[in-house]
Amino acid sequence: MNFLMKPSVLWSFFLGVDVLIFDRLHKYLQIDMAGWTGGEVIDVAPFFDYTLVWNTGISYGLMGGMAPEMLLVVMGLAMVALGWWWVKEDSLLTRIGIALAIGGALSNAIDRVVYGAVADFFSLSFFPYVFNIADMAISIGVIALIIDVLRPRPESEAKS
Repeated sequence: MNFLMKPSVLWSFFLGVDVLIFDRLHKYLQIDMAGWTGGEVIDVAPFFDYTLVWNTGISYGLMGGMAPEMLLVVMGLAMVALGWWWVKEDSLLTRIGIALAIGGALSNAIDRVVYGAVADFFSLSFFPYVFNIADMAISIGVIALIIDVLRPRPESEAKS
């Protein structure tokens, strides 16, 4: 079967592209169309605020003190490594996890180039970080990878 026609390749690829599109669209609507520049707050619920915070780190502020150029290099290397893993892997769950992480990381990298920082919007009172759609996709992708690594495998799959 042609590599590109494998269901795990198609499903994961389109899911990763969807994450990229939805995150870019969300940021375009809030920043470019609505004109948000940072600090705007909409109280949605007692535990949830919708706000624009500029993140100078990677995901959830990680590596915030690093030079922007170095952050782009680190993110680029991570995406290349994840892309290689995605190509080599056969598991649908692993491919989905990798695609979610790549789609989210790519959108946050675009923020760095376009805005100079990552735009985060979702603030939960019980969670110490403000995050965005891309961050959620990265987190869900990592959870999928952990689940896939920890799940029991049939003997036939474990030997190959």
